[in-house]
This record gives sequence, structure tokens and C-alpha cells, in this order.
Amino acid sequence: MLKTLLKGGIAAAALWAAAPGAMAQELVIGLRAGPDSIDPHWSTLGSQAEALRHVFDTLVGVDENLQLIPGLATGWEPIDEDTWEFKIREGVQFHNGETLTAHDVKFSIERIPAVTGPMSMTIYTKRVKDVEVIDDNTLHVHTNGTAPSLPNDFIRLFVVPASTGMEAGNEEFNSGEKAIGTGPYEYVSWEPKGDLKLERFDGYWGETPHWQTVIRREIADDAARVAALQSGQVDLINYVPASDYLTMQGNPDLDTFVSDSVYILNIAPSVKDEEPQPITIDGKEVEGNPLQDLRVRKALDLAIDRNTLVRVVLEGLGTPANQLMPEGFFGYSDKLGERQYDLEQAKALMAEAGYPDGFEIDFTCTNNRVPGDAVVCEALAQMWSKLGLKVNAQALNGTVFFPAAAREEYTMTMSAWGTLTGEASYTYGSLTHSKDDELGLGAFNRTGYANAEFDTLFDEGQMTLDEAKRRDLFEQASFIAMEDRALIPTVILQTVWAAEADTLSFTPRTDQETLAYKISPAE
Repeated sequence: MLKTLLKGGIAAAALWAAAPGAMAQELVIGLRAGPDSIDPHWSTLGSQAEALRHVFDTLVGVDENLQLIPGLATGWEPIDEDTWEFKIREGVQFHNGETLTAHDVKFSIERIPAVTGPMSMTIYTKRVKDVEVIDDNTLHVHTNGTAPSLPNDFIRLFVVPASTGMEAGNEEFNSGEKAIGTGPYEYVSWEPKGDLKLERFDGYWGETPHWQTVIRREIADDAARVAALQSGQVDLINYVPASDYLTMQGNPDLDTFVSDSVYILNIAPSVKDEEPQPITIDGKEVEGNPLQDLRVRKALDLAIDRNTLVRVVLEGLGTPANQLMPEGFFGYSDKLGERQYDLEQAKALMAEAGYPDGFEIDFTCTNNRVPGDAVVCEALAQMWSKLGLKVNAQALNGTVFFPAAAREEYTMTMSAWGTLTGEASYTYGSLTHSKDDELGLGAFNRTGYANAEFDTLFDEGQMTLDEAKRRDLFEQASFIAMEDRALIPTVILQTVWAAEADTLSFTPRTDQETLAYKISPAE
């Protein structure tokens, strides 16, 4: 086996080309979070998509480095300014024996807006105007204007049979009745917050997985997940805590796999006229919303010591972030330098804004979304206390946090976001564009941020086919949103997996997904 005890970057391990008769029978994976539903159109959460990729395929695929590859579509191309043609793979079977056609893809696209879940999947279909079936293996997607990034959006377009019916809901999917896809595994059973059991689908169109049975076991507690690996209850775990990683590096009985990720912990300050949770001084609510003042947002930013967050809080498993996407992504602005830590300047800005002694504010974060989210939350509260702020930090389970965040119940939050499509339209169009329900923009803008100049540049960019011009427009828009501190990025996370030594070959992914069909026994 190729061990990957690495301190950074993407660790790659060779896959084992085992003969079918030599295939191991069962793989048990311990995961920090599992799905919240078996309906693939229910939520955008990464843990949801990761689990359901085993059962359902997407129209467009993506490799471990987020490069587009064929999925259920073997190819795609724009045939005019507002139409994309997708060629649907022939001979693909659903788990119920039905044959995949373009009608199933059309149904899946049209079903997404009809599903009411905690985090709408419409960010992936926002550019779709209507869908036309040309023949069983040809689909035309007509868009609301030029949409050069449509194939990127479709990496999360999970396809279900048209026979599912629009009336099918969570109950039918969670029971397994409608949990029918074309993926490498068939659904067997699921216990919320427990085990998702899967069996290999012998009729799968792609490479045959090594494992007959896969059990994805949700173990939210980090210590319990590590203990499960050490006691042999599971074969592999994800999201190894930084403190345990340091110990594991010196343990010859364990292999660790480390990867940079696309996930960034971002602070979202509400700039609404009335903040959802009052901001107070000496127990009295302040007049207006202090977070509307750019000087206050800059002060919050300047008071963050990102190097300490990485070196001490995350014990080296991360890098400082200066914008909402990692360097090199399409639309990343080189004009934004490294975020500086300057407490004295932060204090001066607070005083200039009229808050020399700070204020009291609620700060709500996730505690099980990604590694380190809860400890970074607490560390930020302590850093801001040096500004004179009293920060009521609370880290909540995602099942509580995300629905409340969608209802815009928090004044200031922190959670992770990953640019899974590799380009700015996905991230900035979702998080910082002003809300536009008709165009599906600003779907995850919970802060009320709006900047007409940003919107104009972004809107022009997402409808520009010329790649160089589109990149420039997105970079300009990125610069504006970050200078406005529409959101405040903190750190880019690294991810650690662990397994018993010399048992598994595994290639970590930048999207942090743990896919059983990409794992094989060690040589």
C-alpha cells in the first residue's frame, strides 16, 4: 500500500485492480455526518451529496480535483447562446430495471424547484429556463441568457427515474421505495443519525466497486469516531481532529490521508436594518445595526489572527483565507492581498464608528459541519473580546443551525462553504449577490448584503462566453464583495482520514467526500 502520511497537499494512493473473485465483502466507514434525507434533491449539504452519490449519479461528473468528467452525460456543448446540448449515456440501468433516457434527466431538473428542503438545490438549476427532449439520448437545456458555467452546476444534478413522480416526498425516499438511482450501490436501509446500508449494484454502468456491502455509520462525536477506528468497529474514518492527527502520525498501526480542501470557514455579519438578534451595550439595544458600518466589519476582520487559528487552533491543518475561494479558482482576485492582523487599527476603527468600548453580540456557528468549526468559533470570540466585544458564541449541530440560518434568525454566523464547481458564479452568486428569486441568485445570502456595482459586474460575467473577459469580470466582482466584507473568510481547511495501517488504498478529494466505490483493499 502507498502510505500517505503527509503534512499538506493532496495525498494520492494507487487503486488496486483486484480480480472480481478477490473482492472484499464489506466496508464500514465512520463519518462525522450522514444524510438528512435519502431524497437527492432535498439539500445542498456536502454530507448529503457525499452519501447519495453511492445511489444516484449526476449528469456531469467531477474528479478528486474538481475537474469535470463525463457522468450520465457523455458530452455537452453549447449549440447557441442560450442552449446547451447534453448527450445521455446509452445502456444505463436504474436499480429497478428501467433504462435511463433524456426524459429522466428532464424530470430530475424540473423536480428540483418542486422540492422544499432546508437548503434549496435551485442554485444548480438557476440558469435553466426550460428543458427539451430531442430523443432518448439527447437533451437540450434552454437557459435564461448565456450560461457558460451550466455544466459546472450540473455536477450536483442527481438523476432519478421519471416514474418517481412529482408527488414523491421524503417518506417515500427514506423508506427506500423511491430510493432508486443508477449509482454503483443500491439502497438497503437507513437510520437517521445512524447507519446507511448499501449493496453493490451488479448492473452498474461504470467500474465495478470492490465492496459487496457498504455501511456508512454516522458517529458525530470526534472522540467516539476515533475510538471506533482504534477498536476495529469501522475500517475508515473521516474528519480526524487535529489533536488526534498529531498522535496518529507516530502510530505505526494507523495510516492517515491528508488533503487540502475547498472548504473555507466564513463569517456572515447581518447588515439588515434590524438585526435578528439584538446587539446591545450595557444591556440596552443599540440604535441601528452596527454591522452595517463597514468600519465595524473591517475591525472584526483586522482582529482575526489567522496564523494563530491555523497554527494553534487547527494545529497546522489549514491555511489563512483572504477570499471566498482558494487561489487559482476561476474568479479569484490577485488584487486582494493577505488579510492582516492589526488589533490597534481595529480598535481605532471601532472608536471611529462610535463603539470605543465595543458591544455585546451573538455569534452562532456549526459544530459538526467540518473539522475545527466549533473550536474556531470559540477562538474568534476570544479574539474579538480584545476589541472590547462581548461575544456570545454558540456552536450548534447542523440540523439546528442550517434551518434557522435559512430563516435568517442569526445576527452573525460562521459556517463552511466550498466552491465545488471551481468557479466564482457558484459561490458569489449564491452568497453575496443580492437576492433575486427569479434568477435564483443570492439563494444563500442570509446577511442582506447588496451592492449594485457587484451585481452588475457579476451578472455580466455569468453571461459572457469569452473566458478571459468572464474571468476578469468575476475577479472585479470578487474584489468588491471582499473589500465590502460582505462575508469575512478565515481559514481554508485541510481534511484528514484514518484507517488501520496497510489495509486500504484511498485517494483523498478536495471536496472532502468519502466515496466507498473509490476505495479498495491495499496491495
